[in-house]
Amino acid sequence: MPTVIIDKNHCKGCELCVKACPMQVLAMSKDITVKGYLYAKLDDPSRCIGCRICAVTCPDVAIEVHVNGTVFALFDY
Repeated sequence: MPTVIIDKNHCKGCELCVKACPMQVLAMSKDITVKGYLYAKLDDPSRCIGCRICAVTCPDVAIEVHVNGTVFALFDY
């Protein structure tokens, strides 16, 4: 099963990943980060197909996707 990890400290709440997800796995949190942003969160992880569109779409590089032991991240901090 794919795993999506969202770094809420890097997410600025643009919602691009939420809109891009074909399986509607992500949603916006009602919580606010210390920087004052709402952030994306997993809403229904069981629906994730590991397409990685969320990670590719994220302009803040706040998402990584793990699929079958492989980590897909655009940038390692």
